[in-house]
Amino acid sequence: MSLSTPVLVRRVAAVDALRGFALLGILLVNSLQIMDPYVSEGVREPSAALLDRVAVWLVMALAASKFYLLFSFLFGYSFTLQMSSADRNGANITPRFLRRSLGLLMLGLAHAVLLYNGDILMTYGVLGLALLAVRRITPATATKAASWIYVVYGVLLTTLGALPAGENSEIDGHKKEIAVAVGAYRGTAATVLQANVDRLPDAFLGFFLMAPGVLAAFLLGLAAGKVGILTLNAPSRPQLVRITAAGLALGVPGAVFSASTSQGPLDERWQYLGLGVGILTAPALSAAYACGILLLLRSSWGERTEQLLNPAGRLALTNYLTQSVVMTVVATSYGLSLYGRTGAATVVGLACLVYVLQLAVSAAWFRRFRQGPAEWLLRTLTRAQLAGGRPRS
Repeated sequence: MSLSTPVLVRRVAAVDALRGFALLGILLVNSLQIMDPYVSEGVREPSAALLDRVAVWLVMALAASKFYLLFSFLFGYSFTLQMSSADRNGANITPRFLRRSLGLLMLGLAHAVLLYNGDILMTYGVLGLALLAVRRITPATATKAASWIYVVYGVLLTTLGALPAGENSEIDGHKKEIAVAVGAYRGTAATVLQANVDRLPDAFLGFFLMAPGVLAAFLLGLAAGKVGILTLNAPSRPQLVRITAAGLALGVPGAVFSASTSQGPLDERWQYLGLGVGILTAPALSAAYACGILLLLRSSWGERTEQLLNPAGRLALTNYLTQSVVMTVVATSYGLSLYGRTGAATVVGLACLVYVLQLAVSAAWFRRFRQGPAEWLLRTLTRAQLAGGRPRS
């Protein structure tokens, strides 16, 4: 199947729009991780300019831990669309999804080794199997399970963070790691690869830390997809307004506290408590973002919003990988070797520019093609079907 071959999938416009919007948050968080050694190590840069401190603070408050939850929710929702597609085609969802999960795992491993080890695709490839296992679960049970998983996860992190801590000496403790990372990423292509391989244990640790939140979002998305919450049973406008207001009321204070413990002005001894509070309240802000976009889609700006966001959302996998390619080339000896040399405000500005370009390129792409290259590859693996061939199952 060529890239220009029509793809017979019943797309949900709201899902694509939300994905297109979520790409911005993912890009902002990942760009700082890719280009700023202090952000990557999770410590404050003592000599950072005020503008750079503000930029990091805003990204930590408004984006960190919020957008991967939104993406994970959409992943669970999309699984219900894949089940429907398999049913329409008379195919068995199990071998299809197993191949899809293997494809995500392979893409994620390549992404982590070659580009950036803060990868989410490996997590989706592994935890996505849980969706397959519980695909017949009722929406009510899935929602309850998601709530219990996330609440226990958030409360546990918050409780651990509230335990007494000694004096914080993270900067001194991380100076060596930062110096080693700077040398590796500004060195050669070989040192970049070696540094990424050396950081794989951190990537696996990140998997375990993110797993409960991702799994809960998967289940919530599965429940939402089963009841058609973005289609036939979409919330009314007043309901969306109430969810947005409640999400902001709960999520913003949690985000402000979390960012203030990691980037100031609060003392760093509060950092782990801030992390727990930020994780616990992140779904509220994620829900507010999602409902805000849905409200925008129903407004007089709805058609324009769809035209702007939907192409990027349909190319979400390609755009996600492209973001890492661009920022890694800028940061490392693959290209400009600007790792640790560029202020956070500049990185955020560059990320916004990349996002705007992706919106434009995505729209232009769909004037000629029906799917992106990464989407075509994953679809080919999922269907076990080459161009012009017939799927095995």
